[in-house]
Amino acid sequence: MIVFVPATLASAQQAYPSRPIRIISIFPPGGGNDILCRTVAQKLTDNLKQQVFVENRPGANGIIGTEAAARSAPDGYTITLIPSGHAVNASLYRKLPYDSIKDFTPITLVGTSPLVLAVHPSIPAKNVKELVALARAHPGQLTYVSAGVGASGHLAGALFETMTKTTMVHVPYKGMSLAVSDLIGGQVSMTFGTSLSVVPHVRSTRLRALATTGAQRSPALPDLPTVAEAGVAGYEASLWYGFVGPARLPPEIVQRLNSEIVAVLGLPDIRERLASQGVDARSSTPEEFGRLLASDLERWAGVVQRAGVRVE
Repeated sequence: MIVFVPATLASAQQAYPSRPIRIISIFPPGGGNDILCRTVAQKLTDNLKQQVFVENRPGANGIIGTEAAARSAPDGYTITLIPSGHAVNASLYRKLPYDSIKDFTPITLVGTSPLVLAVHPSIPAKNVKELVALARAHPGQLTYVSAGVGASGHLAGALFETMTKTTMVHVPYKGMSLAVSDLIGGQVSMTFGTSLSVVPHVRSTRLRALATTGAQRSPALPDLPTVAEAGVAGYEASLWYGFVGPARLPPEIVQRLNSEIVAVLGLPDIRERLASQGVDARSSTPEEFGRLLASDLERWAGVVQRAGVRVE
């Protein structure tokens, strides 16, 4: 007797992966998110014996690519790397074309990257406590720059103001290049900037770093305290990156992807490559990453509301 197996069932029974895997990069080529995608994709291609390729779908602060990922088939052949801004966008925009939690399946955290609190050398504050005292003595006079309204540096500054009960002025720019240039020129007071944009100028003494914003000290700046260590207990505003798939991704595929990506992140050359981008390689279980996403969604909602930030 001949038994006919439905095509869908036969496909499901094939060993995963049986064809190329697409990683959607939600930002343009050359940026930090894209570099991380391509770094992991190259090693996964070697390990899985299947091509893992990166497709750039930039636009609307990552929303266009993220929506494409959410609408993809839950078969393990499309995944995406989301940044911590994914948790912020849910509060920053009045309406998103996806649910930031329900439309995705967490796979693993990939890495974290603290921001660097740095001031112009003319600012008479050698540490965080002195900066807080200065801001309280002169409310509304200190300015901090960021890459734009709702950017990580903006929200890190807003959180700092809330937790230190200070009032400063946010000055948004279209990207960090011009922002840091004006900070070096002394037109503005300070920034909560990425390691890549700030550290070279700290090392050249054109800027003075006071602290980093992570939960632990940065491997790139081990002698610099965290903001929490320096006197603002409980403060943390790290960037993170992590892989997700669409909702209803089968558990066995989630576990396979998790184990393969975690193995890649454990390779010394990958850790060094990520460190050169200011990223500390860190993996997690799918459940741990899911809890991080949910907790950040709630935490940043409060910050966005208190800061009165909204992007139409």
